[in-house]
Amino acid sequence: MVFKRLLGAMGAGGPSVDTVLDGGAVAPGGILSGQVHLQGGSADVEIEHIGLELIARVEAEHEDGESQGAVVFERFTVGGGFRLAEQGRHSVPFSVSLPWETPVSELYGQPLGVVLGVRTELAVAGARDKGDLDPLAVRPLPVQEAVLEALGQLGFGFKSADLEHGHIGGTGQQLPFYQEIELTPAPRYAHVVNEIELTFLATPAGMEIVLEADKRGGLFESGQDTLTRFTVHHHDVGARDWNSEVDGWIRQLVEHRASYGSHATYGHADPYAAGSGYGHHSAHGSGHESGYGADYGSGHEGHRSGPGLGTAVAAGAAGLAVGVVGGLVAAEVIDEVGDFFEGDDDEGGDED
Repeated sequence: MVFKRLLGAMGAGGPSVDTVLDGGAVAPGGILSGQVHLQGGSADVEIEHIGLELIARVEAEHEDGESQGAVVFERFTVGGGFRLAEQGRHSVPFSVSLPWETPVSELYGQPLGVVLGVRTELAVAGARDKGDLDPLAVRPLPVQEAVLEALGQLGFGFKSADLEHGHIGGTGQQLPFYQEIELTPAPRYAHVVNEIELTFLATPAGMEIVLEADKRGGLFESGQDTLTRFTVHHHDVGARDWNSEVDGWIRQLVEHRASYGSHATYGHADPYAAGSGYGHHSAHGSGHESGYGADYGSGHEGHRSGPGLGTAVAAGAAGLAVGVVGGLVAAEVIDEVGDFFEGDDDEGGDED
């Protein structure tokens, strides 16, 4: 990679920064490592602070429509307190832990359309500049992959994945947004369900799995949303028949109406009992939690959907494997990631 100039607060001739992440996708809760490479400018400077920000493109719903913007969901300090000589070079290695609720951005090496990035912040002589911005690839945890595999083998297909601003009531959710993976129904459920929405809320011990069904209406009734949740542990991954387990979840989801508005506390339910009364998603765009920066810019209005996006993932013997039709979906997602990062850089990043 080429060193990227830092402009703005530091001006031309200031130090430049390039952050290089170690290769490969990282799982939620896993270690993200790499190095921050600095090159001195036209004068010696004191590097006061080197920080990393994890950012995500998040959708927010409003009365007048939907917007997308960058949300900072974690910050790390990885260095600082040294002098960088004129035209000198200095590298700072780092190793940080991703939040357990970090969204999954790829499955079987194929992008899902979720945009995540790592941005480097440099502070020199009291001036801060947000510089290098790199894509972040996050793969599923083994339990997440087991659930997705089972859904694929049961006949469900991938439709889309996005990040929604807001909080799922009654859960232990920590981040100011949650990931929704939208699935087309398996043939056996197609007559009662339009789509299934899946959310993982991981913790060090396991995860909550929130399922929502958009149910079809009958001849004299309108459709309705049904919501329920389940809890699994990381060590369950090799000890359960996931096809039977997940099929049981889906059957309970579509056959029974969930109890909305419950104040169930995370961890108090039977880990394998269904229908424990999770509240429905709270209103999106209700304001981000303290400590997280957000910037919902008009430059990112609307949701892009490329040709073949609905068939990006095909169910089959390999599970919810990504079936890219003629490379169109992969190219669309890659372009979208690039456009978002370029737009974020041009706008100067988010505001706290």
